[in-house]
Amino acid sequence: MQIFFTVREHLSESIPCIYLLGENFDNLPSTFSDNFPVSSLINYFEKEQNPTSVFLDNQVIFAVPYLAPSQENYVYKEKMRNQGNTVATLIKKHSVNKLQVFADAILSKESLLCFLEGLNLGSYSYEKKGNSEKYFRETLQVEVVFSNEKETIEQEELERLTTLCDSVWLTRDLVNTPPNFKKPSIFGKKIQELGKEAGFETQIWNKERIQNEKMGGLLGISQASDEDAIFAKLTYSPKDATNDAPIVLVGKGVTFDIGGANIKTSTPALEIMKSDMGGCASVIGLIYAIAKNNIPLHIVGLLPITDNSISNKGLVPGDVITMRSGTTVEITNTDGEGRIIMADALDYAKGLNPKLVIDLATLTGNAVRAIGEEGTVFMGNANETIKRNLQKSGRETYERLVEFPLWNEYDEYLQSDVADIKNVGGNVAGAITAAKFLQHFVDFDWIHLDIAAPAYLSKPSSYRGKNATGTGVRTLYHFLIEQFS
Repeated sequence: MQIFFTVREHLSESIPCIYLLGENFDNLPSTFSDNFPVSSLINYFEKEQNPTSVFLDNQVIFAVPYLAPSQENYVYKEKMRNQGNTVATLIKKHSVNKLQVFADAILSKESLLCFLEGLNLGSYSYEKKGNSEKYFRETLQVEVVFSNEKETIEQEELERLTTLCDSVWLTRDLVNTPPNFKKPSIFGKKIQELGKEAGFETQIWNKERIQNEKMGGLLGISQASDEDAIFAKLTYSPKDATNDAPIVLVGKGVTFDIGGANIKTSTPALEIMKSDMGGCASVIGLIYAIAKNNIPLHIVGLLPITDNSISNKGLVPGDVITMRSGTTVEITNTDGEGRIIMADALDYAKGLNPKLVIDLATLTGNAVRAIGEEGTVFMGNANETIKRNLQKSGRETYERLVEFPLWNEYDEYLQSDVADIKNVGGNVAGAITAAKFLQHFVDFDWIHLDIAAPAYLSKPSSYRGKNATGTGVRTLYHFLIEQFS
């Protein structure tokens, strides 16, 4: 159910309500408090700290218990998002198409926005069936009543939040789409549609243009497939942009990864390989949010898009290919395809004279094994201020980031006897050596995000849900605004 937020000045007795309760239940409006089943709620909340639903005059009411602010503000904000998610779950059990949210001086605007964010994101479900062009989503209008003398909530703030959440929904939709409905040619058309809708420019390069650009990595990985690769360039350049040099976002766009000649043999791994374009989807979602919300930033997205198939035309271990940069690469494992196609995009980024380049990729199982699904592994050569601010944004959105080292000794893992470099460095430090491979093609300030763990979940995780999560969109949206706008 898609949620839209609007400001409402006063409560209406005729509209179902979500109450964010005070510590002593003392913030109930007088028109409701006489009949509101406060005693039963108190008994319930003595045992549970989760929101619940009750009925008042045959109308459903959602009651949210008071949560005392914690010392670590980002942890408290995440608890508010989780409360919103719980209410979203409750709402799904009731037939409502309009709701109001009531919060007063006990709650800060920031906390309320986090609750609404969890409510919106927790309402997501993938509802596109087969090859239908339409989603079967109902809508829910949520009117927000915020009674706080110190702070006010503006309609524009709610609209920006709605757009950001919509962008996460979009990212999830792109990843959750079955692979036969997002082959490169189909995917390219979808990107063009989104550009027209949000207001960013799109260029979709075909095989001939990719050949002219000498992108040997992208051509090499795609040569096993009957479907030609594409390369998408997304540009958002508003007249009032605060940055002259663009911020470049690179996203891995492998629409299905069978592993090539090094075919994946694990059934669970193969089942989720439609998610191997999660980095590409996050870049699209992020640029969509920035453009729709008119954020004054000059952004360029670079998306190499292909599948990684197996055929007698495909690469095999031992082959050597020449990248766009002129670097020769020995293929030691065809399942290390993401770094190869991204390397061509990173080399192309050099010609854009970027202010900062950030890449996102579902790149390595090593990142998953290292820290589980609780966060994102990142590395890069950007200065410490950028790194720490990025980690701060990760905490604020609760998409936490863990930095791995890029020590020079790891370069030895990629030494080749027959080429300048090999694509996979062995069985240890896999997330690091993958980043080391990418670093070989970088001569600018750069951050690499290995989102393999949190981008696609096997079981529900609060408002992130199950399957695609849209990870990275909220963090980078927060970071880019804080750092550059």
